[in-house]
Amino acid sequence: MIDQKLINRINELANIAKTRELTINELHERDELRKIYLKEFRKGFAQTLSGVKVVDEKGNDVTPKRKGDA
Repeated sequence: MIDQKLINRINELANIAKTRELTINELHERDELRKIYLKEFRKGFAQTLSGVKVVDEKGNDVTPKRKGDA
């Protein structure tokens, strides 16, 4: 799950960027926070997809094999 503090800081930097240019340190911080956010988002999305079941009109499970399943 994505930490709310992370989101708050990203938003804070975005608001600062609307009023002035970010410093070099702020730019680096923003980039790192974005990388962390995207990593966590992708992890959560993958978990969500791993629980998805595909069913046809007749009620048959037609879920495709997942990568790594053998």
